[in-house]
Amino acid sequence: MKIQNAFRLGLIGTLGVGLGILILMSIVSLATILTYVGAALFLALGIEPLISFLERRGFKRWLALLTTMVVLLAAIAGLIWAIVPLIVDQSTQAIDGITKWVQSGDALDWLHQLQQQFPTVVNQDNLDSVVQYFQDNAGKIGGGVLQVGLGIITGLFATIIVVILTIYFTSSLPAIKRSTYQLVPATKRARFSELADQITDSVGKYVMGQVALALCNGILSAIFLTIIGAKFAILLAVVAFTFSLIPLVGTITGSVIIVLACLITSPATAIAAAIYYIIYMQVEAYVLSPRIMNRAVSVPGAVVVIAALAGGSLLGILGALVAIPVAASILLIIKQVVVPRQNEL
Repeated sequence: MKIQNAFRLGLIGTLGVGLGILILMSIVSLATILTYVGAALFLALGIEPLISFLERRGFKRWLALLTTMVVLLAAIAGLIWAIVPLIVDQSTQAIDGITKWVQSGDALDWLHQLQQQFPTVVNQDNLDSVVQYFQDNAGKIGGGVLQVGLGIITGLFATIIVVILTIYFTSSLPAIKRSTYQLVPATKRARFSELADQITDSVGKYVMGQVALALCNGILSAIFLTIIGAKFAILLAVVAFTFSLIPLVGTITGSVIIVLACLITSPATAIAAAIYYIIYMQVEAYVLSPRIMNRAVSVPGAVVVIAALAGGSLLGILGALVAIPVAASILLIIKQVVVPRQNEL
């Protein structure tokens, strides 16, 4: 009898471990799809405040959803129609400028100046090593270019999937919430739904706040870079907007890239851009960000840093975007659930 019980226990334990391993392997295999679903749900929660705003103004749910989607898609299409030709034109100008710079001999003069200023670093032996490296790895570089092309196609495909999922999640978000609430015991359902609504509202407001900050940076960058006569101003403004979507380190990273790109115009232009972005980052940190983001989430600075770093390490840019509202949600649960229970003991 004891042998049968031991065998049964061992068999059940083995099956449990195997099932756990199977579940983990399935999650790893579905990581890309789960990322698409997470991004779409995140965007859907970001769009929800706009729909709720229209519903409070008397719009039906379906009409508010249709109006929001039409406005957003029209804005994105208009932005692409206005900016993409400029980006293509300025990118072509940049390539042509670099080509002429090399063909005219200015690149060689610049290299000679570097050799004179930094003889120990920029010398003939190091240059020969660089040339030899490119010659030896020409096949790998070509394969890398092919991988970049495939990555762009994959990115476009992923964008289409995320847009479709976002539309679906946005249209059915109330039903998803109701179905989720039904899984909670009736005695705790009201409290759970109240807390879940607070979390989803904070996530949505956070997304809108981050987009608003990115728009401020992009628009002001376009205006300032145009005023100082920086080359490829619109392209650099798009860089500023894109990087500003990344919390914590996005603005400073984009600013460094833009300042380095302004060296193409002149050192004076780069210095002016550097001064502007130093001032802008102070204004964003102490004026814009507190007023916009404190209405959405209230997270201590140390938690913001830790959450953004952890999220970025786990899921890249998407993880950095999601990390702060997730941290805010955890803090909300701790404050409204864990702490009151501890106080009752």
